[in-house]
Amino acid sequence: MHTWENTSLVLFDGICNLCNGLVDFLLSADRRQVLKFASLQSATGQQVLQHFGFDTSYFDTFIFYDKGKIYTRSRAALEVARKLGGIWQIAYLGILIPPCIRDWVYQQISAKRYQWFGKRNMCRMPTPELQARFL
Repeated sequence: MHTWENTSLVLFDGICNLCNGLVDFLLSADRRQVLKFASLQSATGQQVLQHFGFDTSYFDTFIFYDKGKIYTRSRAALEVARKLGGIWQIAYLGILIPPCIRDWVYQQISAKRYQWFGKRNMCRMPTPELQARFL
């Protein structure tokens, strides 16, 4: 059994500034601390990618693993919002937008994220206070 199998795990591009900003937001919005995090480039991220048959060198998608299911792109974001609970669940109404439209918007942002937001030279290192939230 893998350490991530009983978690709600957000996988993100560890060098993307937009993605890291999203992680910062989720860390503060997740008051119940139900979410765990791992960069796609980390050992855990690579393990999940391999387990579900994803290309281990492809970091252009946001992935959410929850209760044995894997979600990508816009659906991953919607499922994370639902998992946060509270007011954030309202964002799940985006599920009513057809996936082809949601994912097209997602892909446009993903393709330009480094250009618009920049990137880091290396993946983020969680502070000691946040270490337990990262796998």
